[in-house]
Amino acid sequence: MKIIVLVKQVPDTASKIEIQKGGQAIIEDEIKWVMNPYDEIAVEEALILKETFGGEVTVISLGPERVKSTISTALAMGADKGVFITGEKIEDLDPVNVARALAQKASAMEYDLIFAGQRGVDEDRGIVGALAAEYLKLPKVSLATKVEISENQETAVIERTAEGRTEIIESSLPLLITTEKGLNEPRYATMRRIMMARKKPIEKIGLEDIGLDESHFKEKSLKIIKLLPPKERAAGIIIEAETPQKKASELGRILRDEAKVI
Repeated sequence: MKIIVLVKQVPDTASKIEIQKGGQAIIEDEIKWVMNPYDEIAVEEALILKETFGGEVTVISLGPERVKSTISTALAMGADKGVFITGEKIEDLDPVNVARALAQKASAMEYDLIFAGQRGVDEDRGIVGALAAEYLKLPKVSLATKVEISENQETAVIERTAEGRTEIIESSLPLLITTEKGLNEPRYATMRRIMMARKKPIEKIGLEDIGLDESHFKEKSLKIIKLLPPKERAAGIIIEAETPQKKASELGRILRDEAKVI
């Protein structure tokens, strides 16, 4: 079974994010970069299926030179090879053109299944997987919490949560699936696998190598007007009282008279 996983590098959620002067980008100097957590789930599911059916897992990522470390992480988890799309102005691509570039490369490869995280935890847009499926003319199932592939590897049954209920969808392959929390628990890369990953191939290519160039991306479908930090929250209130009963009474008074929520 040949599986492709689309992965993205994002800032570690523990990193402190600061906005550049002008408000159109973040300051990257002190940021730790990691694989998008939803993409880790996608890589893990691909590896589970590989262990069940055999085959090959290829990860594709796009971005500046630092993105290569995220591909290496996927290889250390157990993926077989990576594809790294980069270039001088690669960071200027909007999500529509990112999806187009990823799909353009995938279209030249053999695959039975494509996985992607349901969204990136940095910009929280959740559209690249859907757009890639559209460019590839593939059926797509989003937010998968369970994936089962038939023994003949021709169909998939996917479960996902919708409006508090479980939705079950059956589709033929090939198919693009975006992954949600709860689908699996991503494995840690062991030292042995980290060492083995160094010998695995990473194909480094530019947009021109997949038949695209700057002329294809002159118009952005999505533009950042301004980035703003979240509003600072008001300081919390500590209720001082002699007994739990008096604390509860004072809390009730605050909720009623000051917060006016009861």
